Amino acid sequence: MNQPYVPPPPVGPQALMVALGPRDPFRWLAAGWRDLLAHPGIGLFYGVCFWLMASALAALFRAKPEYTLSLVSGCLLLGPFLAMGLYEVSRRRERGLRPDFKSSLTCWAAHIRSMSMLVLVLIVLELLWGRASLVVFAVFFNTGMPSNTGVMEAVFNPENWEFVAVYLAVGGVFAALVFSTAVVSIPMILDRDTDAITAAIHSLRVVFANPGVLLLWGVVITALVMLALLPWALGLIVVGPLLGHASWHAYRGAVLWQEQPARPTPAAELNS
Repeated sequence: MNQPYVPPPPVGPQALMVALGPRDPFRWLAAGWRDLLAHPGIGLFYGVCFWLMASALAALFRAKPEYTLSLVSGCLLLGPFLAMGLYEVSRRRERGLRPDFKSSLTCWAAHIRSMSMLVLVLIVLELLWGRASLVVFAVFFNTGMPSNTGVMEAVFNPENWEFVAVYLAVGGVFAALVFSTAVVSIPMILDRDTDAITAAIHSLRVVFANPGVLLLWGVVITALVMLALLPWALGLIVVGPLLGHASWHAYRGAVLWQEQPARPTPAAELNS
């Protein structure tokens, strides 16, 4: 009688999900703040980069709102690589190594294939998000797409509460999907050179294992970014690198790597 196939045991380190508590997001922020204070010059560089991206988006939205989505795609392409530089600073500090500006700029080079695949996934999600938003506008504004001024009037008009509810619901679904896919995947690629699909799956597992805490973390990130946008998005110069460092600590706090013993060679299996 044929024996059922039993897959071999896993080899190498395995990612285990850690049970998180409501205080953990604030611990991540505190650790990120310490990293920022330890290397303010590096943080300032990345903060200015985030501010420039936000300023370019705001200027384009005011002048040519129809091209905003294209620039958002470019920022989505550049943003993860900038964030990885901040992760590298926190990673080196954690290992007792001295971070430097050059290593933070070039750390992605060894992971370019995985990072490119993950960025492609994020861009596809962002394009689907934009298409879904256009569908919502088309349903509620059958006279045509409103201008940027018309969009703001529509959002703050109490008579359009149904549009606002549907728009926020659709946006919330895509925002949650993007957040869940990226929350620990990029630092995992940097830390373990994991391929993009595996990193994204682990990121989703982290969210499903601790939905309440990760929801709180997403709310904290959103609140800090919204505050940083006033005035003139200057707060991003500090909040951007702070959240970058804190995101590394979120990954380290949510994922525990367990080393697995190496599989015995076939000769060893026969002798046992």
